[in-house]
Amino acid sequence: MGDMSAGDALRARRVYEPPESADGARVLVDRLWPRGLSKADAQLTEWCKDVAPSSELRRWYGHEGERFEGFAERYREELSREAARRALERLRGLAEEGPLTLLTATKELSASHVAVLTEVLREGL
Repeated sequence: MGDMSAGDALRARRVYEPPESADGARVLVDRLWPRGLSKADAQLTEWCKDVAPSSELRRWYGHEGERFEGFAERYREELSREAARRALERLRGLAEEGPLTLLTATKELSASHVAVLTEVLREGL
């Protein structure tokens, strides 16, 4: 395994970018299917809706930067629910097997649920 921890092989990308061999397992973590993207082009390992923020939370946040902290806090709360916890375990398992790429349609990765999700996963690896 070397010096690389599983957390180093965890990354986030936009689902619209072409797949790369370094992606490893490609998991879509959005609740909705990305507009205009075919299943073939996405080349997903799986679609993990259970770790996506609730529709209510997503609408409240609306990608307004000043709400990100509140969003992150509420989203972490949602991730402690049972279905989300099971999905997190599944993602951690994939990350332990090799590279894991979390995919989202969101343009601004650093201010999205994927930034929070990556943090939560790294904490548990």
